[in-house]
Amino acid sequence: MFVPTGTEEIVPRRTFPVMTAAIVAVNILVFIYEVFLLLTEGAEGSNAFFATFGMIPAALFGGQSTALPFYLTLFTSMFVHGGLLHVASNMIYLSVFGDNVEDMMGPAVYLVFYMLCGLAASFAQIAANPLSQIPNVGASGAIAGVLAGYLLLLPTGTVRIFVFLVIFSRITRIPALLFISLWFMLQLFSGVSSWGAAADMGGIAYWAHIGGFVAGLLLAFIYRQFMKRQF
Repeated sequence: MFVPTGTEEIVPRRTFPVMTAAIVAVNILVFIYEVFLLLTEGAEGSNAFFATFGMIPAALFGGQSTALPFYLTLFTSMFVHGGLLHVASNMIYLSVFGDNVEDMMGPAVYLVFYMLCGLAASFAQIAANPLSQIPNVGASGAIAGVLAGYLLLLPTGTVRIFVFLVIFSRITRIPALLFISLWFMLQLFSGVSSWGAAADMGGIAYWAHIGGFVAGLLLAFIYRQFMKRQF
């Protein structure tokens, strides 16, 4: 088991990551409300919440009706999570990598970047399984874009990783280029391996991760080229 705990760059972060902190806070507050629903209304209330605010691919191509307009669920689904491990792992990755990407872009541009990566992730998952009736939830696709942004904008960074192997634990450091590249290759391998699986298996939306990552690379490249022209 390993968990990223922070990053180290040649140029230290200059500003407090107010937008990253705000996104993390909103996700945590929404998850607390999910827990409240589960405790007060049981699984039925929780499932209704996911069905309302999750992104259901079949609502676009299969004609499935939803409580909210489909286009709104593309945004609301980014702030809904399926469990404690889901939200915790996502917020850890966002906190570790998002602060530096925000520092490079500025809060406003970073928010647009984050949301566009999330939208690209949703459409990639729709393309992979357009008739699925399972609500897709989570910030993973948008965060995949943040990892791609970090890779392109801060390629010389180093990731601190907490490694835990039952009787052995330590903090180690590896190049961000290696860490993020291996992460993406794992998503790509898992996505290809899951291709053609039963439409309603649920589980991890690997193609959302892939779509968000590719969008992050493209958007970060455009941003970098724009900034070069500005100066």
